Amino acid sequence: MNAAKLKSAVASPSSAAVDLRGSILARNTFISFIGLAVPYFVAFFTMPFVIKLLGVERFGILSLVWLVFGYFGIFDLGLGRATTKYIAEALGKGDVEKLPGYLWTTVLLQLSFAITGLVILYLMAPLLVEHILHIPKQFVGETKTTIKLVALSLPINFVLNSLRGALEAGQKFGLVNSIKIPVSILFYVLPLVGAFLGFHLPGIVGLLIVSRLGALIVWLIMCLRVYPVLRVFPTIQWAFLKPLFSFSLWLAFSSVLYLILTSFDRLLIGSFLTVKAVSYYTAPYEILMRLGIIPGSFALMLFPAFSSLSGARHQERSKELFSRSSKYILMSTGPLFIFLIFYARPFLRIWLGREFALNSAAALRILALGFLVQALWTVPFSFLQGLGRADLTTKLQLLETGFYVIVVSIGTRFFGIRGAAFATSLRLVMFTIILYLLAFHVGKLTSLKSFILFIRRPILILVGFGIALLASQGLKLGWVGAVASVMGLLVTILFWGFDHTERVFLINKLNIIGRRAQVNDTARRKV
Repeated sequence: MNAAKLKSAVASPSSAAVDLRGSILARNTFISFIGLAVPYFVAFFTMPFVIKLLGVERFGILSLVWLVFGYFGIFDLGLGRATTKYIAEALGKGDVEKLPGYLWTTVLLQLSFAITGLVILYLMAPLLVEHILHIPKQFVGETKTTIKLVALSLPINFVLNSLRGALEAGQKFGLVNSIKIPVSILFYVLPLVGAFLGFHLPGIVGLLIVSRLGALIVWLIMCLRVYPVLRVFPTIQWAFLKPLFSFSLWLAFSSVLYLILTSFDRLLIGSFLTVKAVSYYTAPYEILMRLGIIPGSFALMLFPAFSSLSGARHQERSKELFSRSSKYILMSTGPLFIFLIFYARPFLRIWLGREFALNSAAALRILALGFLVQALWTVPFSFLQGLGRADLTTKLQLLETGFYVIVVSIGTRFFGIRGAAFATSLRLVMFTIILYLLAFHVGKLTSLKSFILFIRRPILILVGFGIALLASQGLKLGWVGAVASVMGLLVTILFWGFDHTERVFLINKLNIIGRRAQVNDTARRKV
């Protein structure tokens, strides 16, 4: 594959109403990464202060409340993501006139479903607090109020996700992140501000709801500007219900399973152990989730891209995007997880203190192994759903859930947070491997052997990095050895991890950036 082909690795702008050139997708992935990385960077520094000001118990309660809120996200019925898919397909085919039908039908349906979820969650607050979550008595009153406030925010979050998804379908990630970044930062800063001002949990959640409402208004304005065709009176287009629900119902079921899979461990810890144990488990789990910003940034771009390519029937370009995305995720994310496996305790001691280092280090190491493999799941998952095969991913999740509920229950009951961590890692590894096998079979991609040969260099680089860190610890070189290992890793990736075409592509991009900087500097001097 030559350099020109790499720069147009997905599609030319003329092939669809939305620009899907390789350079555009690379830029959008980078923008998405920034949109995820900046808030998480803020979270890294604010979380220790939030825990200190709120206390370990209140922080654990806040974590459980957001888990409950996540469960009621099922009332979206997958319509938000379905809208993104069908808008992306319509743009890929040039059927712009279908956009109002897809978006406004979804928004109106979501409002009705969100109100239903609001009422149920509001009425269930006492039951959840007093009989399910086992909240300490001194926190019962404020926890009930907090859950009721969270219920009131359901309509805002449902509609907000659809409006943002419509912009992502058109690869408008620059616009999306112009408001997403500030709102996401506020998600972590406002709890700190509220805690500093002496607010309890209800006051903090109230601040978060106001910030989300502001985001909703801005994204609505953006959608109307980007897609003028949407400037019509919102109505339900009944003809669109069948295609929307045929895809979204699978996604809704998938969302239910996903919530169980990503929160059942913490709910069990809260039931079998203590609220403090929830915090000790949540801290390493959350930092690993934060490292998912790289595959997450790929996922934001991949799903609408695969949907558009499916609509335009560009199978070869889908294969190219699939393989290279897998490779880049491995090289960019893998080293971070491996580093945490070997430096879990020092990292936690610096970040959250000695108490968390002693109680959370083992769980962090075990979870990091699973998240290392799981980082790749976004590629086959987005690919299959972009093809419209949400049924396959959901069926796989159903099998995964049955297995996981049994294993994590046993692990947590008898081995505490370490048992929960082992069960979670085992699930992540198995799910990712099977997902890739499904993608190869259904999507008629290149053979599994060819794919493994394509990503063999990143795999060998990660193994070498792990050996270097192990040797560094064995020789007691401390952080000096860790830094030397990282420098060796970067050199190896540059000169051996990337092939010749990729290096040429990167050099050309750097040259373009350098020339632009030189032009700007010359212009400033003239002024």
